[in-house]
Amino acid sequence: MEYGTNPIIGMDCPDPDVIRVGDTYYMINTTMHFFPGGQILRSYDLIHWEICSYVFDHLEHTAGERLEGGNTIYGHGMWAASLRYHEGRFYVVFIAHEWDKTFLFTANSIEGPWKKSYIEGIYHDPSLLFDDDGRVYIVYGNTDIRLTELCADLSKPKKGGIDRIIIRDAPAAFLGYEGSHLYKINGKYVLFLIHSKPWKWHRTQSCFVTDDLCGVWAGGDVLMADLDGLDSGSAQGGVVDTPEGKWFSIVFQDRGAAGRIPVLIPITWNENGYPVYGEVTKEIFCESTRPGYTCAPLYSDDDFTAPKLSDVWQFCHEPHTGLYETGNGYYSIVTDKLSPSIEYARNTITQRTVLPDCSAEITVDASSIKSGDVAGLCLLIGSYGLIGMTKENGQYFLVMKARETGKAAETEQARIPLTSATVRLRADVKFTGMEGKVVFSYEDNGVFRPLGTAHTMRFALDHFTGCRFGLFMYSEKEYGGKAHFSGFRYLTSQEQKT
Repeated sequence: MEYGTNPIIGMDCPDPDVIRVGDTYYMINTTMHFFPGGQILRSYDLIHWEICSYVFDHLEHTAGERLEGGNTIYGHGMWAASLRYHEGRFYVVFIAHEWDKTFLFTANSIEGPWKKSYIEGIYHDPSLLFDDDGRVYIVYGNTDIRLTELCADLSKPKKGGIDRIIIRDAPAAFLGYEGSHLYKINGKYVLFLIHSKPWKWHRTQSCFVTDDLCGVWAGGDVLMADLDGLDSGSAQGGVVDTPEGKWFSIVFQDRGAAGRIPVLIPITWNENGYPVYGEVTKEIFCESTRPGYTCAPLYSDDDFTAPKLSDVWQFCHEPHTGLYETGNGYYSIVTDKLSPSIEYARNTITQRTVLPDCSAEITVDASSIKSGDVAGLCLLIGSYGLIGMTKENGQYFLVMKARETGKAAETEQARIPLTSATVRLRADVKFTGMEGKVVFSYEDNGVFRPLGTAHTMRFALDHFTGCRFGLFMYSEKEYGGKAHFSGFRYLTSQEQKT
């Protein structure tokens, strides 16, 4: 028996969908504007998870994906995928709202290679169902939930097949039904949805059941729970069974600046085929299919000696090869355009932050930057903060900048001159309630000294993600400069105590 605590992953892993193949659990989560995307995690006990693979390195090479011409895809990109396994093949389906198409990726191995194709039509928050009779369906929508039968190759709707609205939510001031997860369990069709209570924002899990896809779906709310007193709700996610026949649901909880965090809940089934959720508890347990197995961490230090970045890193937007390199102890970035702020910086690499506290350190060599360049360490979110080296009239400076929630422009909050082009930087993050606070500092004679004041970060729909550590460089006046990053260190609160 494996024991753990909720949330099972203290990181931003929204819209989880989970399956089991043999003794192995796989979970996909929304990765939005980060690449590689479609991250799939692996577990043998539903509590401890490690990175298994990514579904794609890039999508469509659009100007927004590539941060070209002032375009971005913040808050967009890959959303709420359906992960399924059928007759020896893996399927991932999702939409990205900036394109009028639905992406379908297939692979014979969960580790890839994945083949990209499309399903004709747009299917918001889709869920695939491979039925026992060989027919395949997709369920999707917001407020109005629709069931559409697909052709056998999943390329388009089947002519003359089922195509009907099966559930409608009442008009609400907040969120109507979405986040479909459809299954056939114990001979019944079971559909899980998320919405919010009409009188307050609180994520609520609903479930509808039918014996016949052409029949009446009956059900309602099945989970309105909370964790850690945040009153934000836990909902939207998949269900999965263990080899022993027990069932669990993985949903997410809003945790503000930290993101949307996965929670594990046991469920049982009543005589009418409806799920009965257990308590959302801090302490959880589940049998392991591989006792003694230790998952690799979802974050890590990096000495940048490998010729390829570790899987814990994701680029903010599609990377530009030829403008970054790793190996020989450095991650390096060269700029090829002017950027008004860090949000337009190409080849920024990121790692998720983790609850409840975490820190990152990096050494920046700015000896090859140009006047107006900024290179350093950031907390990337809409209300971002950063500490970085810059150069003006041949003089090096260390600056701390931040953008307040809801503000269009950043402000420079501190600046000091430096005599060296190399400096070690640090960011300390603490999450309390729905907020995150970061304090930036720099090393001076072996002691880290704060620069600027503590900056508050909040979740917002502009980025639609939790905050992440990022290594960045951008040019405001003249491009072609280069920065080197070395000795990345990631510390959690527990590690710092030891």
